[in-house]
Amino acid sequence: MPVYEYVCQGCQAKFELRRGFGHADDPTVCPHCQGEQVRRLMSTFACFSKGDGGATASVGGGGCSGCSSGSCASCGH
Repeated sequence: MPVYEYVCQGCQAKFELRRGFGHADDPTVCPHCQGEQVRRLMSTFACFSKGDGGATASVGGGGCSGCSSGSCASCGH
C-alpha cells in the first residue's frame, strides 16, 4: 500500500498516510490540529538498479535528479 504525504493548510504540519491508490485524495483530518483543510503533496522518490556492468544507475527522480555528477557521494546530497 502506498504512502502519501499531506500538508495541513491550518497549522502547516506535514504528515504521511498509508492508503490504497483509490483513496489518495479522500478527505482526511490533520493529526496535529484536527483541521480539515488538508491537501495531498506531490512526492518525489528515487530508486537505483545495478546495470549490466555492475554500476549503480538511477532509475527514478529524486532529490538529486538535477545533479549531473551521477553520484550522491560527489555532490553531498
